[in-house]
Amino acid sequence: MNNTTLIKEGEYTVKVYSLIRDQKYGEAIEILSSELENHPKSRAALSILAYCHYYLQNFAAAAEHYKQLTQIQPDNIEYRINYAQSLYKANMFAEATKATFSIPSTPETQSQILKLQSAIKYGEQDYAGSKALIDQCPNDDVDVEINNGCLLFTEERYEEACRRFLTAQQMIGFQAGLSYNIALCYYHMKQFAPSLKHIADIIERGIREHPELSVGMTTEGIEVRSVGNTLVLHETALIEAFNLKAAIEYQLKNYDAAMDALTDMPPRSEEELDPVTLHNQALINFDASPTQGFEKLQFLLQQNPFPPETFGNLLLLYCKYEYFDLAADVLAENAHLTFKYLSQYLYNFLDALITQQTSPEEAYRKFDDMASKHTDTLRKLTKQVQESRQNHDDEAVKKAVNEYDEALERYIPVLMAQAKIYWDRENYTQVEKIFRKSVEFCNEHDTWKLNVAHVLFMQENKYKEDISFYEPIVKKNYDHILNISAIVLANLCVSYIMTSQNEEAEELMRKIEKEEEQVSYTDPDKKIFHLCIVNLVIGTLYCAKGNYEFGISRVMKSLEPYNKKLGTDTWFYAKRCFCSLLENMAKHMILIRDSVLQEIIQFFEHCEAYGKSIPSIIEQPLQNTVIQPGTRTVAYEARYLKSLFLKFV
Repeated sequence: MNNTTLIKEGEYTVKVYSLIRDQKYGEAIEILSSELENHPKSRAALSILAYCHYYLQNFAAAAEHYKQLTQIQPDNIEYRINYAQSLYKANMFAEATKATFSIPSTPETQSQILKLQSAIKYGEQDYAGSKALIDQCPNDDVDVEINNGCLLFTEERYEEACRRFLTAQQMIGFQAGLSYNIALCYYHMKQFAPSLKHIADIIERGIREHPELSVGMTTEGIEVRSVGNTLVLHETALIEAFNLKAAIEYQLKNYDAAMDALTDMPPRSEEELDPVTLHNQALINFDASPTQGFEKLQFLLQQNPFPPETFGNLLLLYCKYEYFDLAADVLAENAHLTFKYLSQYLYNFLDALITQQTSPEEAYRKFDDMASKHTDTLRKLTKQVQESRQNHDDEAVKKAVNEYDEALERYIPVLMAQAKIYWDRENYTQVEKIFRKSVEFCNEHDTWKLNVAHVLFMQENKYKEDISFYEPIVKKNYDHILNISAIVLANLCVSYIMTSQNEEAEELMRKIEKEEEQVSYTDPDKKIFHLCIVNLVIGTLYCAKGNYEFGISRVMKSLEPYNKKLGTDTWFYAKRCFCSLLENMAKHMILIRDSVLQEIIQFFEHCEAYGKSIPSIIEQPLQNTVIQPGTRTVAYEARYLKSLFLKFV
């Protein structure tokens, strides 16, 4: 039923203002739109409609109503300013500029017009034009101080920008948007502690002053309705603060905290999400939902504007999942974005990655050229650090060390991509040689140490050497051992066994078991696969060495209890051993006792019972191949393997 039919004659004004007071702007818009159909030139209806749309941040609709108001009352300066402001907020910069020229310049409006024109130039990324206009405004205006801070920020002069924002804060006190600007400057200066402090201030004040925004409710599992994109939400800067908090936690590798930051923000429906939130959701949830992540990033790339990082992140993720054709297509279709959003380093890196598909040799050469340049840079920075220390210049030392760390973080991906070319060919000796060449710079880097350990392990004759790399990684996180990748723990246990250090292997496994028991006590429904994978890898080792009876029994025991240990990954490792056993039995290369065969068949029956809802494969994102439903579960594969083993009974 239409709302207008319920309102008595003469009560429209009371009803509309009551709705606005209760912040029910959508209902007010519905009533006013109906009223406007009967009285198309009603100044009051148009004015309140424009206000409601602006409050809900429907700036294009607000601009349309203010445009009509300027035609009905051409002498009303306020309508003209609001019209230009709405166009600017709607990113309609050319129209907004034109609208500002129609505003009469008076002593009262001159400064306001200049600031609006400066903001429009800033939105168009004409920073020189923006500065020229803001320089014409009075220096004691706090908006001028803030705008100058924003211009310094675009020049990456974060320290100077931060000082400007802090000065403005002293002039006007706390303002959420301003506090966010300060936090953002600290973030870019890699000073996360003060950044998080300002973020906490924004969140604390937002919760205290606006409990209706339901901060943190979604994380706690409470179902709440969308709060919408209101002006109040915008003024609290809560969305921006939570996004920045998520970015900091993500950089610090606190992925759970980053995810919580995104769910803590005021609830909105997906179509109401801003581009930055959508981008961050795609990235942080990418491992769990890669297909949705790609869809979100592809969608953002079609929007204007979109977060600058979207273009590079989409290309990198395409390459990570080895969709090199798609990455090449995106680069070709968006050549205008390449120089705008990709640094020379990132462009060269992506170019080399994409080249891998057609010419691994050419890709290796490109990576090698990049690596040579990076090592030269690292040597120069090492020299700068040493000279600064000799001169006892602490500030210069700090700056040089930061630059060295940043350069090293750019070098590591190049080195790993270069090594992966030989890794994929299983030429582990050559991979080791590549890593040895980089030892001068990378010997303290965790990623380098981990990959050196992996390549030594894969050579099967350097177990003592790989222990020397795996052990420090494990000891560093020994008190939180389940934070370490299960395969690292498994490889270390295998290396201990292969070097006759069985006691160390058993001690490590006892530690994992104890940690898993503690987690199971606090969260009984949580599945933890660390000890299971360790046992599976050890079982696989014995199978590879020909001791199938012991290896298979180890594999079967590792999956008990099935309701907690049977999963997609654990089934993948287990079934490889059974397939290898089947092949050897079919070739009459080995014989297995009947009692062991009966245990195997019983094992498959358990897997069939518990694996009905467990997928046997992880589907790749953007996969077009249709797999027959019902054939991609652990239960189906267990039943099929059971039928094959029954032929030997």
